Amino acid sequence: MPVDTMLPEEVETLEAHARAVARDVLAPGSPAVDEVAERFGAELVDPAGVLDRTALGRIVFADPAALRDLEAIVHPAVRPRIVAAIDAAEAAAAPAVVIEAIKLVEGGLAALCDEVWLVTCDPDDQLARIRGRGATERDARQRIAAQGDLAARLAAEATRVIDTSGDPDQVRDVVLATFRAASGRPASSQPA
Repeated sequence: MPVDTMLPEEVETLEAHARAVARDVLAPGSPAVDEVAERFGAELVDPAGVLDRTALGRIVFADPAALRDLEAIVHPAVRPRIVAAIDAAEAAAAPAVVIEAIKLVEGGLAALCDEVWLVTCDPDDQLARIRGRGATERDARQRIAAQGDLAARLAAEATRVIDTSGDPDQVRDVVLATFRAASGRPASSQPA
């Protein structure tokens, strides 16, 4: 459950979703698709240049070295786009920028942030959310295993830890209160 989707529309933010940016980076005809095909096999790209992300996921989430290779291809193309989104937000005087990225710390983007929120949930919720995006149970479990224990690995880097398990309405309330506390807005105030 992406945190930025839990903020009400009246809370003006600019969002930079690393997953969406990575999808753009791996769009048909992009240099990154050619690099992925070269490293992982041309059979992962159909004649129209579309990358079989499911098949690629099965490869990289089963092999830590393969995942590092994929990250070495994708991350250098993702980072400048996110930095450009931050620059655009600053130029537009956006009151907040929300960067949604599983590799925020490892990708060096955390250094650009005033706060880093570590978003966690219980394992059953995590599995259900990944399955809800179309993954099989086996593939979802592989992804979770490849991520390792995010809370243990990243807690020291986090300014705040938010548990998004459970009732979505209660989670939204927690996220909004946390956002208002981080942005200096009183919890009871309405955005202007």
